[in-house]
Order: sequence, then structure tokens, then C-alpha cells
Amino acid sequence: MFAFAAVRPAKPVSSSGQRGGGPGRRGSHGGGGTEAAAPGSGGWPGRAAGRLLPAGQGCFILTWLSLEAGTLATGSPALSSLASQHQKGRCSFQLWHSSVKADEAASTAPFHLDLWFYFTLQNWILDFGRPIAMMGELRPEEGKNLPRVTQNVGAQLSPKGASNSQLVFPLEWFPLNKPSVGDYFHMAYNIITPFLLLKLIERSPRTLPRSMIYVSIITFIMGASIHLVGDSVNHRLIFSGYQNHLSVRENPIIKNLKPETLIDSFELLYYYDEYLGHSMWYIPFFLILFMYFSGCFTPTKAESSMPGPALPLVVPSGLYYWYLVTEGQIFILFIFTFFAMLALVLHQKRKRLFLDSNGLFLFSSFALTLLLVALWVAWLWNDPVLRKKYPGVIYVPEPWAFYTLHVSSRR
Repeated sequence: MFAFAAVRPAKPVSSSGQRGGGPGRRGSHGGGGTEAAAPGSGGWPGRAAGRLLPAGQGCFILTWLSLEAGTLATGSPALSSLASQHQKGRCSFQLWHSSVKADEAASTAPFHLDLWFYFTLQNWILDFGRPIAMMGELRPEEGKNLPRVTQNVGAQLSPKGASNSQLVFPLEWFPLNKPSVGDYFHMAYNIITPFLLLKLIERSPRTLPRSMIYVSIITFIMGASIHLVGDSVNHRLIFSGYQNHLSVRENPIIKNLKPETLIDSFELLYYYDEYLGHSMWYIPFFLILFMYFSGCFTPTKAESSMPGPALPLVVPSGLYYWYLVTEGQIFILFIFTFFAMLALVLHQKRKRLFLDSNGLFLFSSFALTLLLVALWVAWLWNDPVLRKKYPGVIYVPEPWAFYTLHVSSRR
């Protein structure tokens, strides 16, 4: 995108009343170009005959004019007008990596109730509801035609005493060699979430670095797509007896595979799903939220409060982030982001800047998430089976591992 400035300084008036040759002239390509005389012809910064200059060069010329207006063209109305316009900030070129403008710092965005509501709703339906929809695909009578271990899993996935009509996604609708309904949920999530993040960035009162936003969105989509494939295969393995609370090599259906190199392939799939996919998915996700959060400050103390409709959204939002942190195994990334947000709040408080309604909503959701994660870890701290799967100092069990170990196995 180019912005053009038409620079045509008035020619000096000779003693005879005729205008003489000036340092620059109008190009032959219409009225949209900017020309400057060659070095040595009046001191203009570089001649570009018949060529349109982009916004960066146009701003440079206007800057030069504003600095030299007093000595070069004190009697030129056109030149003085250009210099005056530039000094008033009418140049269209803007550096993305510049500091926040004064008017951006002073402006406060209203609470984005529509975006936060859609964001929370689609997270619960498309992300949290995805594995539930996957598990609801097998009816008890359909498991009779599958291997014995799959029949047992199918019975575990069906509530006690439930009739066959209560499971709305029968296996013949989504065969094991085709995408499941949960996969379509994931596909929708990979499209809707980046769109909502971009809309959120658009409403930020602060100008954020666009290049970083675009790279983060692209990486987010790529990581979520990698996870889509790995997670789809993982949930299909559950119908064959795969147990989430055990490692890949300790699972009964995998540890006896021949040749043993097949086990390495399943471990590679697990790596793509749980490590690479999650990293490329969640790192840009939290980076975008943090960049948006950095612009959620207002100099007015009275505006540092959440409206009434925002309060009911804090609990489901914080509860979803608890699921995201525990199931995604991204506690380190989350705690780093949370403390970075806390440090930014304390730093801005010294400048008498306070969180606006959107910043308070995001910060409150993360604070509730941290509390829920602490309670979750304390509750399962002495679980011997989960302790074996999650060794090390950072112990954060996955909810679905807890489900397969303590809930579905008792049905």
C-alpha cells in the first residue's frame, strides 16, 4: 500500500515578475507523483523523475521540508503549507514498532461482551466438548462386532442403565477410518478461534505489531492442525483399548506390537500430539492474549471496573483455562504468562495507569485458573498411578487421564 505526496514548491519570482526555474518540477505521470531535484540542483534530497515515492520516502521529504522551510522557502506558501501539515502529524506513514501514541494511551475500549461470550462458548463446545463427542460415537450393541477389549471400552463409555438411543452419534455415521464428529469440532475450532483473536486485536485501543500478530496466528493454526491429526488417532485408539493414564509403551494394545519399531511410530505420533502440536498451538495463543492485555490500560480510575454482564463470564472462562492448562500440559507457559501480566500491571500502576474492563476480565479469569490448578494438584497429589505417569517436580495430571483411571474404569 503506497501513500503519495504531491510536492510542487512554488518557483521563485524574478525581478521581472516571471517565475524562474526551481529546485523541482511536476512529473509527466499525472498529479499523483512526488519529484525531487537531483543533488546539486538546489539541495533537494534525491531526484526521482517520473517516479511515485512510497509513504516512507514521502514522509522523509516532508520532514526535510519542515526542517528547511525557514531557510529555503520562507516566501513559498505551498512549501510552508506542507511543512505545517507534517508538523501537525498528517503524514499517513506510521511505524508499527513505534511507542504508544498519547491518544492511544488515553483511549479506553468498552467491554467486548460479544467477543468474550462467543470466545467462551466456542471454547467449551468445540474444544472441551470435542472428546466428549468422540466418546459418544459407540453404542453398546455396536461394540459386539468389535474385538473384546473394544467391547469393554464401549461399555465403559456408556453410562449405567443408559438406553441405546441416548448416544446420538452411532459408529456407522463416523467409521473408525474416517474423521469423527470430534474432528469436525476441532476443524471448526481451528477456523473460529483465529478469527475471534483477530477481531479482539482489531478492537484493542493500542496499535499492536501486525507482523508479530500475523506470524502468531499462522503458527497457531499450524499447531492446532498438527494436534487435530494426533488427537484424532489417539481417541480412535481408545476404542481399541488404549488407556490415557498409561504411557505409550505401557499400554496393553501397544507394548506387544511386532515389529517393535511400530511402537516408535506411535511414540512419534504422541510427540506430535502432546508436545509439538501443543507448543505451536498454545505459545502463540497466550502471546496474542498477552499482547492484547498490554493495551488494556486506562488513566481513569473510575473506568477500572467490570460491568455486570462480565461477572458471570469469569467463572466459565477461568474454568475453561483450567482445562486448557491441565489437559494441554502447559502449566509453565501459563504461569509465565500470568506473572508477566502481573508484572505489567504493577509497572503500569506506577505510571497511574489501571486495567480497563477487558483487562480485568482476562486477568480475573487467569487468577481463577491458577487457583483451580492449585486445588486440582493438591487433590491428586498422592495418587500413585498418576504420579508414575507425571514424574518430576511439576505435577499437573490431565483430566481425561483421571477420567479413564478413576471414573470410566468403575462403570
